[in-house]
Amino acid sequence: MRSLIPLSLLLTIFDPAVNALKFPFEVRFPHPTPSSSLNRRSPLPVRNIGNAQYVSNITLAGQTLPVLLDTGSSDLWAHFANTIPTAMTDTGTSVTLSYAVGKAAGNVQTAAVTLGNQTIPDQVFLWVNDTTTFTGDIHAQGYDGLLGLGPNDSSVIRKKLKKASSANTLLQRIFDANKASDNYISILLSRKRNSTDLSTGQFTISEIVPGMENITSMPKLDVDKVNRLLKADQHWQALTDKNIGIIGPDGQPVQIDSIVPNAPKGQFVAVVDSGFTFSQVPRDVSDALYGRVSGAFYDTKNEWWLVPCGQYLNISFNFGGRNYPIHPLDTVDDNFNKLDSSGKKVCIGAFQPITSAFSILGHYDMILGMSFLRSAYTLLNFGNWIKDSTNQGTPYIQMSSLVDVAAARNEFIQTRLGGVDTISDAKWALLPADQMQHSPISPDEKKKKYQEMVLSRWPYILLGCLVFVILVIGLIVWKCCCRRKKKESDMGLATGGKKGLFSGKGKRDSYVPLEAQNRSVADLNAPYAANGGDSIRSSVPLPPYTSHQYETGRQSFQSQYSGHNQGHHSQYDVGHQGGHNPQYPDYGNGNRGYQGHYQA
Repeated sequence: MRSLIPLSLLLTIFDPAVNALKFPFEVRFPHPTPSSSLNRRSPLPVRNIGNAQYVSNITLAGQTLPVLLDTGSSDLWAHFANTIPTAMTDTGTSVTLSYAVGKAAGNVQTAAVTLGNQTIPDQVFLWVNDTTTFTGDIHAQGYDGLLGLGPNDSSVIRKKLKKASSANTLLQRIFDANKASDNYISILLSRKRNSTDLSTGQFTISEIVPGMENITSMPKLDVDKVNRLLKADQHWQALTDKNIGIIGPDGQPVQIDSIVPNAPKGQFVAVVDSGFTFSQVPRDVSDALYGRVSGAFYDTKNEWWLVPCGQYLNISFNFGGRNYPIHPLDTVDDNFNKLDSSGKKVCIGAFQPITSAFSILGHYDMILGMSFLRSAYTLLNFGNWIKDSTNQGTPYIQMSSLVDVAAARNEFIQTRLGGVDTISDAKWALLPADQMQHSPISPDEKKKKYQEMVLSRWPYILLGCLVFVILVIGLIVWKCCCRRKKKESDMGLATGGKKGLFSGKGKRDSYVPLEAQNRSVADLNAPYAANGGDSIRSSVPLPPYTSHQYETGRQSFQSQYSGHNQGHHSQYDVGHQGGHNPQYPDYGNGNRGYQGHYQA
């Protein structure tokens, strides 16, 4: 990943006649055994271009070229401004590398590459003949290419060449050449304080910068694994501490929500990227850092804050339980000769609102670039990103703070305030919180935020839609089953029920009225007198029946319950006939026989 500041802005810090802008930047290799191919080391001269770009020399296809060191990408590409070398072979494959700002397109070539004293034969790289799509004339800016220092799996060239081992990145092949070494790099960036500053920065492979050995005791920050569609989306990124990830100039934590869907609550996902001149942070964070500075204003064209250069600001980040303060010379950058409308010099707030590098897929919240890395010596351990290596641990980041707060304050006074400590003067006091300025959000940024909300959460949205569809289908099926069951029930009652017991509407015609008249088993079991009719009438308050009426009722009852009543007909009939005809004096005995039948 690479964010580039405008060429016109870079040209303001160039002065070809001043050699003081060239700083040695060493690439160190470890002290291996004599049999190792890494048996020598030597410093590699590099330039620090106005705290804006850090370049290191490599030899490619016989030509020495200065290239940017970019931990945010993984591919090597080069532009030959003068003579095109013949010691390279075209693979016939074209590739376009996209960055936060700009693109680099061309054909993939192979050639020998030398970094320090390590030479890798037949290394793949992208030959970019036209750099206008990247950032104009890069040769005029002081470099001729870019060396990606990210994971091998993130290489676009490697993917284009079907992940062949011959298409591995330069770092991967250097580690492969010496499997016994630890798979890490370290970066110590220099800070240009004035035109005579000759500070030395260093880049090492599998070795600690002398004097910085304490970095090995710093917290190991596990590289946050992103929920990604492509492995190329993986960067050097870590989680800030919970609820205190960023401490603002008022000494209070900046509290906002992460845009990363799986980020723990109260923590931010921060990418460590040496390719960014200015760090990129959420807009609300940038506003919290600079919005309360008296005299500060937001440049809507360039999308950054412009701040009085004498403004002293304490800003820090927390990782792994350690505090990493930012040098006050890096919170407000004075390297670009910016003027306000009155012609007064102003400085750029070095922690810009994240716009061009906004994470559309919601993989990170911020990008900590050079304005952060100058304050911390950084070690990046590749771990099991390097295949077939003895080091198969989890990739991690270690950082050692380079800032002594008291010494940095004094340095700020000497550099920005002419040696007079006016930091506590009222003119530098922060405005009340309710007077904080807020930078406007452009329509394009609003669109990006909406896209991020949708794209970064598409698995959850898809799952939610799937659950909704299943629920709707289940409801429809349930409704259909209920209707079918009711329809079948209605049809059964209308055509399949016993005649006389239920009507087509499911109402009882005869059984219910009998219950309503209190006829029950208890009634039948009541004691009967010799004259059965009186006994029945005394137990059940019914009008006296004649023999004809009772027989008619009995036959009707029998016709409705023919199946059940068939077994009792003969006994009941004997009792009935004996009770209503004087010619049968044994009615009482017959009735008692009926009673005994039911009691049994």
